[in-house]
Amino acid sequence: MVPGSVARIGNYAFYYCTGLTGVYFKTNAPGLGSFVFSGDDNATVYYLSGTTGWSSSYGGRPAVLWNSPARANVVSFVVQATRSGVDITGPPNGPVVLEASTALNGEPWVPILSATLTNGSIHFTDPDRAKHPARFYRIRSP
Repeated sequence: MVPGSVARIGNYAFYYCTGLTGVYFKTNAPGLGSFVFSGDDNATVYYLSGTTGWSSSYGGRPAVLWNSPARANVVSFVVQATRSGVDITGPPNGPVVLEASTALNGEPWVPILSATLTNGSIHFTDPDRAKHPARFYRIRSP
């Protein structure tokens, strides 16, 4: 997440950060130096609705609207205690984190999936569901 206080991203700031998959902006597009995202072939830039200075690309990387929280539609909690599935839908190529907890009374939430919503959706099957007497899920944006 790039802080709103950043007015300009300097030359080579993310140069060949090959593991970079997403850069998130909550404010208007900052100024951009040279070769900022060179070699970052898997990176996508996300910006919020209502901010300015964005187009379909930023620094040579795709730039997409990051304005809609993901939502989950529970499609099945099969009677068999060994599997359950969740469909997660949201903005195409939007990032999402699925977390699980065994209780709603302050038990920790543990990330179990970090993904990009290719074509706006993803299906998740929890292989650990049978290990827990109860399993609750929540979705958040990174």
